[in-house]
Amino acid sequence: MREFASDPPEEERVGDALRDAGHTVATAESCTGGLIGSLLTDVPGSSDYFDRSLVTYSYDAKRHELAVSREALDEDGAVSEAVAREMAAGVRDVADTTWGVATTGIAGPEGGLPGKPVGTVFVGIAYAAPWGSGDSYTRVKRFEYDGSRTQVKEQIARGALRLLAEEVASVGGD
Repeated sequence: MREFASDPPEEERVGDALRDAGHTVATAESCTGGLIGSLLTDVPGSSDYFDRSLVTYSYDAKRHELAVSREALDEDGAVSEAVAREMAAGVRDVADTTWGVATTGIAGPEGGLPGKPVGTVFVGIAYAAPWGSGDSYTRVKRFEYDGSRTQVKEQIARGALRLLAEEVASVGGD
């Protein structure tokens, strides 16, 4: 699973950034099915910063494990900015980590929708700033990738890790 890896791989770079900042991360994965967690745990010493990965593939799993609202799922569908936002904040808060990362998308080869072709993904990144600072936030980015199902999944996972590394760098350490 290194067809789309950078050198050094994203999982190593983000791991170093999290460790250096003294931060922790948890993931909520739908279309990536646990791949982000798998990549993170490929790195020796990842227990310093990685807490858990929840694979919440169904609507029910998103609601029960992450408190994603019925309204977001009904109004926007699972593959949406709103759901990615709630997934990222939900896993961050459930795990009580510094960061929450979420993916929800269409890995293919079927399942594309009008305005959401195969390869569409929303990646949510949620940051828990120190209590009382008012600096906590959640951001979502939309991406579109091409390739087979496994290629799309790897691109999504690596893209999410790159996005996380950028966010960790933007807030610095504790």
